[in-house]
Amino acid sequence: MTTTLSSVIKKLLVVFLLITGIYLAKDFLMPLCIGGILATLFLPFCNWLELKKIPKGFAVLLSLLGLLVVIVILVSVLGYKISELFNDMVSIKQKGIILGTQIQEYIFNHLNITIEEQYKIIQKEQPSYSNVMQSMFNSITYIVTSLLLVLVYFVFLLYYRNHIKIFLLKISPTSGKVNMEDVIQKAAGISQQYLLGLSKMIFLLWIMYGIGFRLIGVENAFFFAILCGLLEIVPYIGNITGTLLTAVIAALHGANATLVVEIIGVYAMVQLIQGWILEPLILGPQVKINSLFTIIALVLGELLWGIPGIILAIPLTAIFKIVCDHIEPLKPYGFLIGEIKTTKNEIVFLEKIKKLIKLKK
Repeated sequence: MTTTLSSVIKKLLVVFLLITGIYLAKDFLMPLCIGGILATLFLPFCNWLELKKIPKGFAVLLSLLGLLVVIVILVSVLGYKISELFNDMVSIKQKGIILGTQIQEYIFNHLNITIEEQYKIIQKEQPSYSNVMQSMFNSITYIVTSLLLVLVYFVFLLYYRNHIKIFLLKISPTSGKVNMEDVIQKAAGISQQYLLGLSKMIFLLWIMYGIGFRLIGVENAFFFAILCGLLEIVPYIGNITGTLLTAVIAALHGANATLVVEIIGVYAMVQLIQGWILEPLILGPQVKINSLFTIIALVLGELLWGIPGIILAIPLTAIFKIVCDHIEPLKPYGFLIGEIKTTKNEIVFLEKIKKLIKLKK
């Protein structure tokens, strides 16, 4: 009994030290992980270029250009739509002032706090202009530095991928070399497949949100559809945030309560289709993590690394599961993280959906 308790304490201590190390090293590990996962996405393209007798360095450079083109296109589309939204900023500001006045009156009538006292409270809580500017400067500097590091890691991880693979095989025992090679291939494949599946999911969400918002009469429906779709990279939280922003801005544009309810209804319908049909068909085969540990991974990711941690949580957990499945002492943990077997009724349901999609094609 004492030996078992000692073993459990040691394992918990190792987990605690590992989590502490991940948190303390976030400025180093975060860009490295993002760069590595993006590198796996462009790995097939880079390999294809090299098969065409293109030098490795030039193939990596073309992969980098491809990544930059994707980033520029997304930023341009969002920037264009945001600029359109700012054209209505005067009317939104006026409606915001009216809403603020109504809130002040409500507080005065129900809490007996005068408007002067409310202003004093706001001034006390409001940070100074210099602090806001300093915080903005620090944030922009951090984002630019992190982005540059991600691009640097992206390039060098692609260029030295074979070198790193050989190193990992060299440090593996002779009996475990085949196992290590399998882990490397599957870990690279799971990141690649997850990102491709996520891209398909975002595209389908653009279509569904676009149709839904257009039918109920939301202004700038295309922009909000793109926003809600892109925020899918932050699982669970992203879509909720996008929908709330759509509802709030629609309300500031003068939308009535019916339209706000309809926006929430569109979100609920899209989530139903996404959760029951799209995710099992698109992401299900790639990321076999059960819902409980998906939530745990997301919460831990946010606590350790913030928003980037939420984005990286699922692919990193999937890679961790692959490692667990290939190391005998860790196999029970891989089983715990993994998805339960699909029931016969669910298989029949998914097969019917697949047949319907094929018939429509």
